Amino acid sequence: MISGVRRNKSRKKGSRCTPAGNRNGHTPQGHVTQGRRRSPVMQLNVLALNRNYVAVHVLTVPRAFSLLWKGTAEVVNVEQDQYLSYDFDGWRENSELKAELEDRDDTDDWIRSVQFEIQVPKIIRLLLYDRVPRNSVKFNRRNVFLRDEHCCQYCRKRFPRQQLSLDHVMPRSRGGGDSWENIVCACLSCNVRKGGRTPQEAGMTLKKPPVKPKRSPLISRQMTQPKYESWGKFIRIHE
Repeated sequence: MISGVRRNKSRKKGSRCTPAGNRNGHTPQGHVTQGRRRSPVMQLNVLALNRNYVAVHVLTVPRAFSLLWKGTAEVVNVEQDQYLSYDFDGWRENSELKAELEDRDDTDDWIRSVQFEIQVPKIIRLLLYDRVPRNSVKFNRRNVFLRDEHCCQYCRKRFPRQQLSLDHVMPRSRGGGDSWENIVCACLSCNVRKGGRTPQEAGMTLKKPPVKPKRSPLISRQMTQPKYESWGKFIRIHE
């Protein structure tokens, strides 16, 4: 468990953000996710810790704010090498103060509701969740593309997701299965060229041997960005 965590709650009585609704499951007008789901900021990620400060999930911004609004999560913010905790109202007040003082970092993201502006948290803590995730990575198309960095493993070129496909290194007709060690990212042209042959038979070489990643490829990619540097306090970069 992380030591030296200070809880910073709202000091204003009755300052809860309930402009036209309540917290009984209905989304009030002015809620930070209202009408913003398609904005770039809403596509960002928030690291979720369990109540013992162990990283367990990567959430979307709307989901993170929903949990904060319901009171089942709190923001964990790294400030001058200290971990400060905020409930929803405390985080809103802290955001208003930073905006008033123009104390905004280049890596900060903000969203504006009808009545106020609030900073997007990088990390939240789930107050009622104490499970520890299994050390496994889900095998699916998105994670294969992320593992291979959206780069065709044959021609070494990067492509948009819609121009990529999954290729069986050992063809299915030869008994090749669906696994991390036999599936790679391939552009449509290289996939057609290879056909039902092995790379050696097609005169093609792989960029690197396909292996199962040690952690979620999404987290590995995010950890390389300055925006998510604070995640490194709770996730080891090298495993």
